[in-house]
Amino acid sequence: QVALVESGGGLVQSGGSLRLSCAASGSSFSLRAMGWYRQAPGKQRELVARIGSVGGSTDYADSVKGRFTISRDNAKNTLSLQMNSLKPEDTAVYYCNAPGTRGIGTTYGAWSWGQGTQVTVSS
Repeated sequence: QVALVESGGGLVQSGGSLRLSCAASGSSFSLRAMGWYRQAPGKQRELVARIGSVGGSTDYADSVKGRFTISRDNAKNTLSLQMNSLKPEDTAVYYCNAPGTRGIGTTYGAWSWGQGTQVTVSS
């Protein structure tokens, strides 16, 4: 089991930027594909960005493609999400987890969910 702690959220105006971080405990982090999920009010949590175990392969939901960049540092057991050109519809709680072989849109996470970090984008 791996413990996940997300940070970096906040309140930002439309068009602004934020950088989210995820700290993972345990040695399994570097062996697994990782992803960022988000849960907007009244909606289910779903994967919006995915990165392979060695960081060479990334995939994004159409809604964030070209604006969000996912990256990882296996030496530090950290996952990051750079979010630019934020829109009000990006408002959500953001979580990190391991999606396994599932693709964008999945609700699956291999490990227990952390508390997430709130991102609020004002118009």
